[in-house]
Amino acid sequence: MNMTKQILIGVVYGMLLSCNNQPPKASPDVVNNPVSASNTEETKAKTIEEETNRAILSFEKTDHDFGNITEGEKAVYAFKFKNTGKQQLLISGAAASCGCTVPSYSKEPIAPGAEGFIKVEFDSKYRQDWFEKSVIVTANTKPTETTLYIRGFVVPRPNQEKLNMFSPPAQTPQKEESHEGHNH
Repeated sequence: MNMTKQILIGVVYGMLLSCNNQPPKASPDVVNNPVSASNTEETKAKTIEEETNRAILSFEKTDHDFGNITEGEKAVYAFKFKNTGKQQLLISGAAASCGCTVPSYSKEPIAPGAEGFIKVEFDSKYRQDWFEKSVIVTANTKPTETTLYIRGFVVPRPNQEKLNMFSPPAQTPQKEESHEGHNH
């Protein structure tokens, strides 16, 4: 048993010493081999071709400021884009950073050169002050995600107090009853 422990310790020690955490070096045969060198150039050319042939999502702008909107209004903006690539553009999703913001988009492929839009609707109900929300659009582009931003300022409706999320709502004064004339 003692001999088995020594062998096991020797194997583990040898494995630890042989692992020096350095990246493997290329063999001179690979570098000097014209076949492997041409394959590398061929791979690079294929990658460049794939990059230039893909769909490209080109937005007119990626952020929109609504300015001032009144609490309770729904503010809508359509982010216009064009597929400036050589493949059909496929939008697979649009996700908002908050439930008060709802994006919508065409589920149909967008041909090269064609235009489309991502509609974003912000519901200001029960909201006041500054806001900034984002929508992440996912498509068959590189990079696969594009972020759109909306911002603005929600003003209270006329004759309405500013909402304070940290204090209880104001109590309406209760009419005091007279205790005269009856017994307790």
